[in-house]
Amino acid sequence: MQQKLRAVTEEVNKVIKGKEQVVDKVLAAIIAGGHILMEDIPGVGKTTLATAFARSLSMAHKRVQFTPDVLPSDILGFSMYNSATKEFEYREGAVFCNLFLADEINRTSPKTQSALLEVMEEHNATVDGVTRALPEPFVVIATENPYGSSGTQMLPESQLDRFMVCLSMGYPAHEDAVQILKNNAAKPIDSVKEIITMEELIAIREQTNNMFVRDEIYDYIVSLVEATRVMDIFSMGASPRGTIALLRMAKATAVMDGRDYVTAQDVQDCAKAVLGHRVKLSARAKAQRIDVDQAIRMLLGAVQPPRM
Repeated sequence: MQQKLRAVTEEVNKVIKGKEQVVDKVLAAIIAGGHILMEDIPGVGKTTLATAFARSLSMAHKRVQFTPDVLPSDILGFSMYNSATKEFEYREGAVFCNLFLADEINRTSPKTQSALLEVMEEHNATVDGVTRALPEPFVVIATENPYGSSGTQMLPESQLDRFMVCLSMGYPAHEDAVQILKNNAAKPIDSVKEIITMEELIAIREQTNNMFVRDEIYDYIVSLVEATRVMDIFSMGASPRGTIALLRMAKATAVMDGRDYVTAQDVQDCAKAVLGHRVKLSARAKAQRIDVDQAIRMLLGAVQPPRM
């Protein structure tokens, strides 16, 4: 299993140069059954990343470019009257796939954003009072432009909390940028091969979910999340959903490392990606110019990890 997962990341790294840690985190979130939010400036390869994972994991994927005029019916589907049968027929929306890419999600209206809440939490789409199940596995990879960019608005906390991780790719290093430029004419995305079938991905997810976890790890995860609610550098702490997300990501990290048990290091490696978008910094933290990365490091230093 570990070899196949490594092969997936190698395929994606063919087209995403120098971002191995981000690629590993995205794959871990997919294994853990979560959704991914990519927060970054345009043009750094977020869409290419999603497409590469869809190809290597045999996932049927669809993409919607979110703009202010995108409607919930574009996402969920709609009923259309058929004059031949004299009945209304349901037309599926873009979410009926395995990997849904919501490009620039913070450029659309709150009404359209809220259409994804049920989809992400329950893997169902309700239209005209009828609830339809989405294909499994189902993953949302959403990209958003930095807050303050033209035409953007902040995502509500209820939506942010439904993303298992929030990641940022950033600019490539000089050497990686040279390689990207050299490969520009070759369309490297076409070279990405299928590594894992849909059935294998579902089996890996089940094995990950059933992994043994010691009581000390459960206690450590809860202690970390509880600390975000009492430390004075945070004005808003993480929710219980964040606790579950941290556990599932830690399990997936262990699987990718070839282990059948979770360590405190697995939890720490995932803490920034899982908790960073779920907390808000206090006025004191902002006054002292403490950013989210520093705040999470302070959190990890304040909570004693278990001795295994």
